[in-house]
Amino acid sequence: MEKTQSTNKYRELEERTTEFAKRIIRLCKELPTDNINKPLINQIIRSAGSVGANYREANEALGKKDFVHRLRIARKEAKETHHWLELIKEANPALEARMQNIFKETTEIRNILSAIIGKISL
Repeated sequence: MEKTQSTNKYRELEERTTEFAKRIIRLCKELPTDNINKPLINQIIRSAGSVGANYREANEALGKKDFVHRLRIARKEAKETHHWLELIKEANPALEARMQNIFKETTEIRNILSAIIGKISL
């Protein structure tokens, strides 16, 4: 029973990180494609997509050390995504209110990854 609950938690976070990347894509579709936004869009789509990709790779890790390493990469990508969100907000101040929930989700995902790393690293 515990294995199933653990598996469900992993699957839930996999789905959550995928939905997170999709939300970033939807946000980027709303941005004007000017010389400032184009590079920001490219960077944030990469980093947001990488959060979920690295989390999935962690779930297929070859051992504890590999698992923690991949989780740290996913957390790093979440931090990078937050950086790009800050720059997009600066370039597109009219979307600031729309972006608040995405900022919150970025922080929550990063905190979840940190908590998992903390539990395993003890």
